[in-house]
Amino acid sequence: MNRGHSDPPPILQADGIVKQFGKIVALNGLSMELRSGEVLGLLGDNGVGKSTLLKILTGYMQPDAGSVRLDGEVVRLRDVQHARSLGIDIIYQDLALVDQLSVVENIFLNRESTTSGPIRMLRRQAMRREAQDLIERVGVKLPSLEQPVGTLSGGQRAAVAIARVVQTNARVLLLDEPLAAVGVREAKIVVDVVRKLHAQGVSVIVILHNYGHVIDLCQRFYIVRDGQIAEEGSVEGHTSESLIAAVLAARL
Repeated sequence: MNRGHSDPPPILQADGIVKQFGKIVALNGLSMELRSGEVLGLLGDNGVGKSTLLKILTGYMQPDAGSVRLDGEVVRLRDVQHARSLGIDIIYQDLALVDQLSVVENIFLNRESTTSGPIRMLRRQAMRREAQDLIERVGVKLPSLEQPVGTLSGGQRAAVAIARVVQTNARVLLLDEPLAAVGVREAKIVVDVVRKLHAQGVSVIVILHNYGHVIDLCQRFYIVRDGQIAEEGSVEGHTSESLIAAVLAARL
């Protein structure tokens, strides 16, 4: 992996990752790195291994071979909770929100704040205040924190999912096609939120199929083909059309 002397150090690396499902090889010795403080785009056709890579980087799956490095040190991510404790979190395309629950309840789902003592009570006001701070941090206006998330727009729902990740103080955020199910206006909300997190020092890997969003958001990109990196480079100097051409060329 070629890095200039002025490039920031990698915060997260995959070294020779192999993952196989029966006879299907999803990842075939893939190596890549996320540099500290950057937004990195993963490009390529469906089924080439991008989502599998993110699941390994967040501890959801174990690789068959290869290793993951965090801050330069090899780490075995036992599960999602372990990865989260190390500052790595992920948002999938379906957002994993419960439509019937409120914004506050979704942000703190399975992470509720309670009082101490033999009888634990929910600290509802404290959670509401923290939820308000988190929503303000991601910079999205919501009608009400008590509103069921099922009544929100796609962009607002994505912002709630991102706020939930911010609540864990993630240093590395992985986004698996966060714009696939939202409209143009809602996509702008998500793009703006990711920009804000990037400005706050969060390092991001994002799977995108809209190459205009790649140009808007990312500093670098990898093109994945057949479980390997086919091409890598800086977004600078590229257009949507040239990225599309690069992805098409990687198929050959």
